[in-house]
Amino acid sequence: MRTLAIETATEACSVALFDGVQLVARDHRVLGRGHAEQLVPMIAALPGKGQADRILVSRGPGSFTGVRIGIATARALGFAWKAEVLGYPTLALVAAMARADYPGHPVTVCMNGGHGEWFVQDFGALGEPQDAVLSLAPGQAAASFRNTLVAGNRARGLADLLGSGTIALDILPEASTVPLLADSALGNDLAPIYGRGPDAKLPGEAKIR
Repeated sequence: MRTLAIETATEACSVALFDGVQLVARDHRVLGRGHAEQLVPMIAALPGKGQADRILVSRGPGSFTGVRIGIATARALGFAWKAEVLGYPTLALVAAMARADYPGHPVTVCMNGGHGEWFVQDFGALGEPQDAVLSLAPGQAAASFRNTLVAGNRARGLADLLGSGTIALDILPEASTVPLLADSALGNDLAPIYGRGPDAKLPGEAKIR
């Protein structure tokens, strides 16, 4: 069975094609912006134009635009190829990448959020989430810190606040590492994980005083 993995939740845009567990081809680019223009050509450049029996796509949290682009593309390709489409949490992938370097270590994932905040979540030694994703100001993130291993694109920032004794892995999620995920991290739910509420609310959502 061939599997296509899509990761677009951060400034990185990456795709990977697997035949069973064997990596066939990958493309990983740190774009910042431009995922919408780059993603489909990156998939089309893979062997067989990336066609697969199964598609794994990141649900976030991360860039609102990047997450939606990845999920929309996965849905469209799944329909065209009659492929199964499964989603996974971005922070779980970052945690799995960290644990590949430090087996048996619990890890705190710290990723760039919005409005100066960071997405933070703790994972246990077996990769299980220990709490929900939180969007916190840097000081709040430091106060809620739980583990000595921290990973993500804001790991160094968190480590600087915590001082010595913290191992920081400055990494971005990459599609070619999805086999590191536990099966429990994959699911049929393709709803984006935003990690925080919307910036604007409809008038009817305002709290009545």
